[in-house]
This record gives sequence, structure tokens and C-alpha cells, in this order.
Amino acid sequence: MVIPHKDKAFIVINCAVITISDTRTFDNDKSGQIIKNKLIKNNHNVSFYSILKDNSDEIESLINKLSKRESIDTLILSGGTGISFRDNTFDVVNSLLEKKIPGFGEIFRYLSYQEIDSRAMVSRAIAGIYNNKIIFSLPGSSNAVTLAMEKLILPELNHLITQLGIKK
Repeated sequence: MVIPHKDKAFIVINCAVITISDTRTFDNDKSGQIIKNKLIKNNHNVSFYSILKDNSDEIESLINKLSKRESIDTLILSGGTGISFRDNTFDVVNSLLEKKIPGFGEIFRYLSYQEIDSRAMVSRAIAGIYNNKIIFSLPGSSNAVTLAMEKLILPELNHLITQLGIKK
């Protein structure tokens, strides 16, 4: 693999992890735990972790609140990206983003297609910038979270944060 230019040095990123689900609890939130564990294993901080019901107003309120915290650099959400009437995360995140990173969703769906075939088209995974924070919104499945973290988020997180000038 060819990397266009090397990042200067590793930076510890402060992350918020939010699971959006009407059924998950702290005891059975496998996807949230995967995100947290992968961040910590890669020497990043999990500054905030919560489980939130799939309610548009609550999702928007929490994103607004967390995006104002200096102690958080990025928000990683899982859940609510499908097409059912209860899937509200994509709509909220999409409406808030000031700059979208369309390649994230495109590549995520491409990689997912290789694993789950045509069902990948239903995913509304999205990423972008809001209040100078990077937001990643992932499906709730543990396989999808693992794929996104290992293939997309962790390899590029430092670069994205550096590009925003959040940390140097």
C-alpha cells in the first residue's frame, strides 16, 4: 500500500463513543465495547461513553453538547444508520455536518459489500466535521464496527485530526 505522505507523529486522540439503540444496555453493548477496546488498544483515550435511545432530539442534543467540549476530539456513534422508521442517527448527523467526508461511507459500503453482498447498500454510514470535531456514524452491528475501526477510522484518525488542526 502506498501512503501519500507520512503523518509526523502519533497523537493521542480523545474520543466519545456513543451507542444509539433502543435495546442495548451497558451489559450487552458489544459494538460500543469493540470501539472502546480498539481505541484504547491503539493508545487513544475514551473520554466519554454512553448509550442513547434512538431519538432524534436526544441524539442532536448530545452531539451538540459533546462537540463543545475541548476534552473531545472525535465522536464515534454506532447504531441507527439503517432505513427502519426507528433509525434516526443518519438523519441527525447528516443535517449537522458542516463538511462531509463522502469517501468514508463509500469505502465502508464497498468493504461491507465484500463481506455481506448487496445488503451493504442499505448502510447509511457517514462521517464529517461538526464544530471542528470529526464525527463517524457507523451501523450497530459488531462486524460493521470492527470493519470501520480497523480498515478506516484507526488508520486515518491521526491524519484527520492533524488536518483539522485540533492537535499538532
